[in-house]
Amino acid sequence: MSLTLSKKELMNRSLSALTINIGKAGINDNVIEEIKRQLKAKEMVKLKFAKNISSEKENYITQIVEKSNSKLIDLRGNVAVIFKKKR
Repeated sequence: MSLTLSKKELMNRSLSALTINIGKAGINDNVIEEIKRQLKAKEMVKLKFAKNISSEKENYITQIVEKSNSKLIDLRGNVAVIFKKKR
């Protein structure tokens, strides 16, 4: 992992990270922009996916990581944690 913080440190910080819920409507430009804003402010965001879209979860995570230039830190069940270092 090329991040300056260890995965353990990042996971400890994720306990207080803002959570964004992704529902059956999926993701759109507004959701991506909100994720970018939150990453800029907090560096770390938790994404909680609705159970009924679990089949699309991997696709959504890939799109979010690419469009926000972030890194996937952890994926457990329907919750993903993404991180983007402040510049």
